[in-house]
Amino acid sequence: MGCSLSGLNALYDAVNGGGDVWINENRFRIVRQLGEGGFAFVFLVKEVVADGLARKKSINPSHISDDGTYAMKKIIIQTEEQLELVRQEIRVSSLFSHPNLLPLLDHAIIPVKGMQDGSLKHEAYLLFPVHLDGTLLDIAEVMQLKKESFTTITVLHIFRQVCGGLKHMHSFDPPYAHNDVKPGNVLITHRKGQPPLAILMDFGSARPARKEIRSRSEALQLQEWASEHCSAPFRAPELWDCPNHADIDERTDIWSLGCTLYAIMYGTSPFEYVLGESGGSLQLAVMNAQVKWPSGPNPPYPESLHQFVVWMLQPQPAARPNIDDIIVHVDKLITKYSP
Repeated sequence: MGCSLSGLNALYDAVNGGGDVWINENRFRIVRQLGEGGFAFVFLVKEVVADGLARKKSINPSHISDDGTYAMKKIIIQTEEQLELVRQEIRVSSLFSHPNLLPLLDHAIIPVKGMQDGSLKHEAYLLFPVHLDGTLLDIAEVMQLKKESFTTITVLHIFRQVCGGLKHMHSFDPPYAHNDVKPGNVLITHRKGQPPLAILMDFGSARPARKEIRSRSEALQLQEWASEHCSAPFRAPELWDCPNHADIDERTDIWSLGCTLYAIMYGTSPFEYVLGESGGSLQLAVMNAQVKWPSGPNPPYPESLHQFVVWMLQPQPAARPNIDDIIVHVDKLITKYSP
């Protein structure tokens, strides 16, 4: 998918003050903003189709929205490094095709003049299917306020779908790691009479999973990269304190999966409790795998789910299961706890 230069002024004006947005000769009207973070904004948009004109589709027909609505991510790019990161996200996102991974439908990178100094900057527009029920994090926050929780079988079905998407990434040669698996990156769509649909998103941190670390400088470089791209409460120990001689692989994601399963059950990562303790260290809690389970005489979930989490949260990567092992186990648990 190339970048269209048609309608650039309309595109720039649209997101800064109303109007329409053009992405590769497809026209969209902004309905409302859905969220923002850092240099990125997410909008709900609706396709504008002129009467009697055939749509020029760069979107895969299987992903065309029935009602013409999509999610559009706008990224403000101020440096060459940011531009390369966006291009990397586009390249990586375009590799994947799985029902539990959010597909990138179309994109455009637009050069614009800086408002202050007239320098040439860029803005990127990425088009995705829209999931208006929000992320697992959004839903967990609402459920906590209502003192509600998912049933055991719903926990397992959500988790199984996240595993399915991750398996697709880990199955590449070489494997790709997502590097930021967490509830905020899992979209949820409620379905009548079925478990919620779970879709893993945001591939801005995804990279080939396997790295050979052979020096202190390489270890420090990896740690610095991880501190910028991997959310701390879900980050694997080897990304906090990397040995000078280490083989990093996709099992960094397995640690994050364990944290995410805990969060589906209890609404937070298993280590964030230390942030409320005097002198508490998130890094130490992670490095020592100091999981804290909610207290109470009647735990809401069976011990087998707690053991499942612990199996994934092994400080030594070599002791962790791989994604195939996890899928076999979660399928057994789904059979066991299905009504």
